[in-house]
Amino acid sequence: MLRATIFLLLLTVPFSASGEGFFDSYFDFSESFADPNTGLTVFPILQIPIGGRYEAMGTAFTALANDFSYLEANPAASALLDRTQIALAHNAWIADTSIDSAVFTMRNENLGYGFGGKFLYVPFTEYNDWGDTQASIYYSETLATANISYNFFSSYDYEGLALGANLKTAYRHIPEVIEPGQSAFGLLADIGLLTRFNFMKPYVARESNFAVGLVARNLGISTDGEALPTEASLGIAYSPFRPLTLTTDFNYPFSLQPDVPAENWYIATGMDLAVTNFFSLQSGFHYRGGNPRFSLGTELLTSDMAFNINYTLGLDTQVSAPLDRISVVASMDLGDRGRYARQQMVEEQYIAGLEAYARGDLRLAVRHWQAVLELDPDFTPASENLDTVLTSLRLQEELTGINTLLDDENS
Repeated sequence: MLRATIFLLLLTVPFSASGEGFFDSYFDFSESFADPNTGLTVFPILQIPIGGRYEAMGTAFTALANDFSYLEANPAASALLDRTQIALAHNAWIADTSIDSAVFTMRNENLGYGFGGKFLYVPFTEYNDWGDTQASIYYSETLATANISYNFFSSYDYEGLALGANLKTAYRHIPEVIEPGQSAFGLLADIGLLTRFNFMKPYVARESNFAVGLVARNLGISTDGEALPTEASLGIAYSPFRPLTLTTDFNYPFSLQPDVPAENWYIATGMDLAVTNFFSLQSGFHYRGGNPRFSLGTELLTSDMAFNINYTLGLDTQVSAPLDRISVVASMDLGDRGRYARQQMVEEQYIAGLEAYARGDLRLAVRHWQAVLELDPDFTPASENLDTVLTSLRLQEELTGINTLLDDENS
């Protein structure tokens, strides 16, 4: 099964020995689905993935959002992340266009928050009529993001419903020698919901196997009056068995400016396959307008680091430039603020309570399960068992009292 899954994963990368002939057919096919409204929005930095699993899975990440790249996929996910992370990313996009990014994210119980910065730059060289270099300049875009989210209704049986938001500021710098007065600011916001639960789960594990996410992205204004790439996304993620996760996103662009038409809806699908506990593969398909994109990624985990390498193939990929459309990410695991150690203590105390109960030592079982609830008030099995044992102890005390009363009457 594992070999078959890996084989199917590799088939999603459309390499072809025919080279030019493949791309000609690819282009003709894509042209039949071209969107005439493509390219009417500003700030391309908002639509180029930061990297990580978000990019590797074709941006079908709205419902999964389980690493630092949630910052672009679903702002609600910071309240559900297990670990504190800091990540640095470099994405070689097209030709000399590059994007460098940094993200920090942390969770404190049900409250999550994060910060990110992203910088896109395109070099330009100006020549005079004799071919001499006059100036080397950069077109650039900068994006700063602040995130906050909170997880509501979490319990032992339900991971909760997380609500989150991003506040983003974008700046486009166009040098005056290219076009005077074209630099601009944008103020934007994302709003997201995320919930995880069990559904059609054929295996036993604490983590949920199904997730649903809903996001509205890039709500805001630009100082130059141009339209932003605003859209709504609905995503689902499903793990039919433990090493495999499948994701799908339905995306619906819409325009907040009546005179600017929105793009057509588009889809994205992705897959994450854990080959070992330290190595995983990702694959994705992103179909937007007339440019379908296929992506393939890998993630390597060490004790406190993660490394992601992704490759994306689309009509804008230059096969002759082998480093185009490759992104590299290094992220550092800064711990989980003691959550895992506390969970281990909870399970140890709970099992000790079960053992005491099996021996008939109900009072010791009570002490263990009370310790569980002090560490985790939402640990339902301990509270249910505690109620049962306390009821049994009360009944024992009542029976003891009745027997004492009967003995007194008989004497």
